[in-house]
Amino acid sequence: MFKNYGKTALLLAAMGGLTIAIGGLFGQGGLFIGFALGLLLVGGSYWFSDKLAIASARGVAVTREEAPDYYRIVEDLTQRANLPMPRLYIAPSAQPNAFATGRNPKHAAVCVNQGLLQLMSWDEVRGVLAHELTHIRNRDILTGSVAAAVGMAITLVARMAMWGAMFGGGGRDRDRNSNPIVLLATAILAPIAALIIQMAISRSREYQADAGAARLIGDGEPLARALEKLDGYSARIPANVNPSQASNYIVNPFGGRKMQFGKLFSTHPPVEERIARLRGGNWR
Repeated sequence: MFKNYGKTALLLAAMGGLTIAIGGLFGQGGLFIGFALGLLLVGGSYWFSDKLAIASARGVAVTREEAPDYYRIVEDLTQRANLPMPRLYIAPSAQPNAFATGRNPKHAAVCVNQGLLQLMSWDEVRGVLAHELTHIRNRDILTGSVAAAVGMAITLVARMAMWGAMFGGGGRDRDRNSNPIVLLATAILAPIAALIIQMAISRSREYQADAGAARLIGDGEPLARALEKLDGYSARIPANVNPSQASNYIVNPFGGRKMQFGKLFSTHPPVEERIARLRGGNWR
């Protein structure tokens, strides 16, 4: 738990430092603007990262009457895990997937895509939900939610810096701000840095959540079958997901895309290895 808090503090500090550094490229006035923007983004990322993630997925809160089986499974699993009941959402995406978000277990939310409920058996849905609740129990959700918010914020700051450099003031400042090196650094390197931040926290926690889910329900097979299907569907059904939020999902929603740098930019460990661990009994 304390390790995750440390990672979160580091992510927030990095984001604040980056906004100040980018603002400093535009002189003293930009430095103050960068500082103020950094404070705003850091505070917002901590307090509102869950709302940002749900809004990005276009998730809609559902009641027990609207989704009785969804509620029943989560209630059973939260009792097993000794967790408070999270808020439940459904996103309209046809791609089966799911994520958990929030500051802590008392302020947690689980969001599943409509495709998950339509294309998976309830036993497989149970495995997926057990995985997401394990993220909540392990306190992964704060770090993951903040990392996603950091990714979105850094991309936003980079774009603001790019447009500021293109339409900046005159004189020496204009010459400096129009430097193509500055444009490249803010428009390309900053988003890549955001992706690396997300990548650094995603891989090991997925293995741990898989193992915890198998222990929670006493069987690794439901989640293993779910991961097989989720991986296949992610390659066939397009994702309507902000790339900065991809690391929150149980499988990479962009699994069907060929990435130029391969595994370097993968936000998730290989699904085949996750399945092998579950079926090999490594979770016991």
